[in-house]
Amino acid sequence: MSPTRNTPQQSSYDVVIVGGAIMGSSTAWFLTENPDFDGSVLVVERDPSYEFASTALSNSCVRQQFSTGLNVQISQFTADYVKNLRSHLGDDARVPELAINSFGYLYLANTKAHADSLRQGRAVQAALGVQTKLLSAEELGQAYPFYTLDDIVLGSINTVDEGNFDGYTIFEWWRRLSRERGVEFLSNEVVDIALGGRGDHVTGVTLASGERVTCGQLVNASGTRAAQTAAMAGISLPVEPRKRYSWIFKAKKPLDRPLPLTIDPSGVHFRENGDGTYLCGAKPKADGPVAFDDFAMDHSIWQDYVWPILATRIPQFDAVKVTAEWAGHYAFNTLDQNAITGPHPEVANFFFLNGFSGHGLQQSPAMGRATSELLTYGTYRTLDLSPFHYERVRDGRAMVEGAVI
Repeated sequence: MSPTRNTPQQSSYDVVIVGGAIMGSSTAWFLTENPDFDGSVLVVERDPSYEFASTALSNSCVRQQFSTGLNVQISQFTADYVKNLRSHLGDDARVPELAINSFGYLYLANTKAHADSLRQGRAVQAALGVQTKLLSAEELGQAYPFYTLDDIVLGSINTVDEGNFDGYTIFEWWRRLSRERGVEFLSNEVVDIALGGRGDHVTGVTLASGERVTCGQLVNASGTRAAQTAAMAGISLPVEPRKRYSWIFKAKKPLDRPLPLTIDPSGVHFRENGDGTYLCGAKPKADGPVAFDDFAMDHSIWQDYVWPILATRIPQFDAVKVTAEWAGHYAFNTLDQNAITGPHPEVANFFFLNGFSGHGLQQSPAMGRATSELLTYGTYRTLDLSPFHYERVRDGRAMVEGAVI
């Protein structure tokens, strides 16, 4: 892959994408794939190492079990995209073949209200062809005898196109192939956005290095910093960084079958990781906004909170050894934990790709495709994402996704 430049080669671009992680790179790639787009694209990324990007720290999973039908359709496209990556990337022989490790997701409900929400979600999913099954505690115990299920009312599981995949490889190939097709990736930072007329359109951006670049359209794909980017254009956005912890552990007594990604009623979740190891994730007890650069681990949360829950749900995990741990960030949409997409209703050439609240990597193929359609045609040609548009934010009209982990 060619080195990332620090200064732009041109003074004007048709599209400037602020943020080069998974959403920015997906949009860039799909623009190059669109036969009706022949414009110039600049991707500006403040940290091209992506060391602390949500993309790099993601657990890289995909699921069909969402409560919002549109989210289900987005994941269905992702599943096809992952399993047919080479054909989606132009049948390039260099591109590896990928697969989904479909161990499934298992939601456990310990109250009638939670069980009812699983039933409602299953109805949404079944209408779109998802093979979700609802299992009683007895049925769960027969299929997975290692769980303690005394408090469980119902479980919801699907083992088709639900599991983990190599999302970072897709990300790398989007960047590589986009560069080969002429997209310019810049190691720099947008520090100002200029508006024209009565503030109804973006005219360009100023970079941290001092250059001013004009543009026809701007895409906000800046992850946890999305609100900061939007504010430069006078736009309010309810997106903030929220810390999430992950651990890899090895059990003294491994399970005799693959462990689905199990979402405990506490919110702690754990799954198969391969080679006799398991992955576990949790949020802080006080889940609020954190600083952009706060990736410190709270070493007490595992011992005092997470591991007791884990060992109670799966008694075989009473003796485990943590082999790796890290903290990452969700770009958390405080309104409804759903994506914010599409153009701004007043600043019409300002486009959103923000607020994915932990399911961004798995939604990136559909999001990049849809945004490229808007930038090229002014409308959607495949999946209509207009329910995710900014108007609901402006109006305070939440479209809550109930299956956020």
